[in-house]
Amino acid sequence: MAGSRTQKIGSVFSRARNLVRIGIMEKPLWLDVYAAFPPLREPLYRVPRPRYGRVTDAIPPILYREDRERARFYKVYGNGPRPFDLTRLNFKSTCQRFIEKYNELKEEGKIEEEKLFEETGKALLASGIILQRRGTDKQEQQDAASRDPALHLQLQTVLEELQEKRKDGEEQPPELAGTQKENPSPS
Repeated sequence: MAGSRTQKIGSVFSRARNLVRIGIMEKPLWLDVYAAFPPLREPLYRVPRPRYGRVTDAIPPILYREDRERARFYKVYGNGPRPFDLTRLNFKSTCQRFIEKYNELKEEGKIEEEKLFEETGKALLASGIILQRRGTDKQEQQDAASRDPALHLQLQTVLEELQEKRKDGEEQPPELAGTQKENPSPS
């Protein structure tokens, strides 16, 4: 009886009171308090009315001009090595400093739009702010592979050879190989 009607008829108080009267349930502590101080409006289950038509969100999304650059900054560099210090009133995060420098370089107009993100990172590095990139994305790996396919093939063959050697048991860790040569065990 997953859709039992009894759960929808009456309030929690009336159901608990009736279960105590019958003797199925022990009297809970809150029952006397609820009886002494009932709510102004009895809480009852009401079937929600279905909404017809298209429901529109009353609050439109708020986007600022620099939000695209902020999202790209956090994707490339992450939050940074240290947490935000919100105890200082004049604290500026690394991202905020990046955005300010980005807007400054953009207003100058000397740098192309495509190179502006990288140039901003270089300008911050020159001013003493070190930005540490997150792990490389798959897209960047694919770009690197498409730039030099011969290098990618060489790396792939070297990796396959190493895996085959490990499977065959030919390769030993360098620490173990050196100790066995110096101290040969008597057989």
